[in-house]
Amino acid sequence: MLVIGFSQNTSKITPRILCRPPRHCAPIVPVKSARFIMYQFVRHGHITQIYLNRRAIKLLRANGWRFIVLDIPTPCNILQHTKHARSCVDVCKHVIQIHAPFIQTPRALYQWLACHKLQ
Repeated sequence: MLVIGFSQNTSKITPRILCRPPRHCAPIVPVKSARFIMYQFVRHGHITQIYLNRRAIKLLRANGWRFIVLDIPTPCNILQHTKHARSCVDVCKHVIQIHAPFIQTPRALYQWLACHKLQ
């Protein structure tokens, strides 16, 4: 199982100016019962792991995050797969293992996932 989280807010300037909501995305991987790891894109070549529990997921949802749950296997080493990512969308595309060059914004990724619902 893999979860892709989408946020209305971002700390980056370019998505705030150019993108319509959602403006940020991040893959979330369950690791144990009620435990998750969010892989947060910081800058090119740097991805941070944020450990979450169910309460943190509820707080994210209360602050405007939306989630799409995908029933696909998670790559063994996400950090290795995403070390060349240039944006949060690249991180998610590498984790989902899709090759769609037309998907460049979190909104496009959200719409694509909503239509295709990978199984």
